[in-house]
Amino acid sequence: MAAAVETSPVLEILVREPDGYSIWNGPPFKNNNQPGIKLEKVPCNNAKYSEDGSRIMVTKMDSAIGIYDSNTLKEIRCFQIPNVVASALSPCGAYLQTFQKSTTPQEKNVVLWSIETGDPVYEQFQKNMTKATWPSIRFSSDEAVACRVATNEIQFFDAADFSKGISHRLRVPGVAAVELSRAPGSHVAAFVPESKGSPASVQIYACAKELQSQPLARRSFFRCSTVQLHWNHGSTGLLVVVQSDVDKTNQSYYGESKLHYLTTDGAFEGLVPLRKEGPIHDVQWSYSGKEFAVVYGFMPASATVFDKKCKPVQELASGPYNTIRWNPKGKLLCLAGFGNLPGDMAFWDIIDKKQLGTTRAECSVTSEWSADGCYFMTATTAPRLQVDNCVKIFNYNGSLLFKKMFNKLFQADWKPESPDKFGEIAELIKSVGSVKIEETKSLGQGSTTKKPASANPPAQKPAAYRPPHAKNAAAVQAELFGGSSTGEMSKNALKNKKRREKQKEKKAAEAAAASGAT
Repeated sequence: MAAAVETSPVLEILVREPDGYSIWNGPPFKNNNQPGIKLEKVPCNNAKYSEDGSRIMVTKMDSAIGIYDSNTLKEIRCFQIPNVVASALSPCGAYLQTFQKSTTPQEKNVVLWSIETGDPVYEQFQKNMTKATWPSIRFSSDEAVACRVATNEIQFFDAADFSKGISHRLRVPGVAAVELSRAPGSHVAAFVPESKGSPASVQIYACAKELQSQPLARRSFFRCSTVQLHWNHGSTGLLVVVQSDVDKTNQSYYGESKLHYLTTDGAFEGLVPLRKEGPIHDVQWSYSGKEFAVVYGFMPASATVFDKKCKPVQELASGPYNTIRWNPKGKLLCLAGFGNLPGDMAFWDIIDKKQLGTTRAECSVTSEWSADGCYFMTATTAPRLQVDNCVKIFNYNGSLLFKKMFNKLFQADWKPESPDKFGEIAELIKSVGSVKIEETKSLGQGSTTKKPASANPPAQKPAAYRPPHAKNAAAVQAELFGGSSTGEMSKNALKNKKRREKQKEKKAAEAAAASGAT
């Protein structure tokens, strides 16, 4: 196990600011708790790793798209493509997919490029682009399977040779979106919206042509505006978050949502049994694909871990949470409340069923575990938030390891690596703990030494909302009756209180004297 840790890849972080991107060496940091710089800042408009982390796609200032080897940082290919609106790398970095503005249907504006040769291998026309339809061509994680949605059908390709064109078609009337299972690419989920009184549905099909005669699983539902489809690793289970724009019960202004679960073997098709009413805030599979976690319900939200048979196995603490992040090694989990919530984070050991620590990362826009599972990074980025942009890196138990402020930050991403390249999380934590790391403030700030205990402050419970008129009333009440809106008495209030106490004592003495005389 120690040998596995020694040969593990070095963690890296891609950071993009308005004037370009740079690459840091990830933790553990050895030089005054500051990251080393692997790549100095390079001008660009955008930068993104491929899913396996082997390549980086960089949109340059002149709109050219460069593909780089992420290890050597040498440019492999540069594409000069006019009027590009969007671009995407395939999971292993073998293909570049681009979407261009088009004026006529005869102009094929979606092009799949081979990065090895620089030539287009497939072209088609697509009228518009949405989040549900981009990338147009979907790949499995190993790039063995590729498919795309067309009118009333799903088209499959030979991913090894796109020159053959469409290998086979699967007819699904009304299909609007698909989600290809990633590891392995054995199944595809198709979403058909509501139409003419017919309910919406999600259907699971096998990708192999000879197994596509009928769906392996199907689930229908009314009051469905959009769906989110989440495959597990192993491609045996599919979670479907069904969102409706209107809540018939009038309990939520944001509509209602339900969580459904389907398996490819047909063993389970139905609602996930949640113990609380309210919206589905987030759901995520573990890396093993054997369990999933859901955070749900009206605030304070609940969080539950289920096994792949959809049976609840652990209830986590309730709180102001709307985000789940499974540790890639499967042992740990982070519950967080970002967006319009105050940023509370709770770190859990799922195996030992205990909470490791709590902290807070206010105004975080992105958050993710490192590939080795030892660190958790949050980032406050533009354009979502224009002030207090920063990167924070926490240890696995929530203690703050590093923080850096930026005038403006667009992006902060870990370099993707397979968790299998790293040792077991317990061994990694032990090896990291042997490295002495001094607690210092972030780059550009004065160094003030803090005790280790202060690096993991408990999340404070937010105070209840009080309208302005109530605050004014409290201040008036303080002056009149000796209280204080801040919890501390003013001098006048103390005088009034003492005078009232003396008057009470005097009246009590007079009453006692009167009763004695009678």
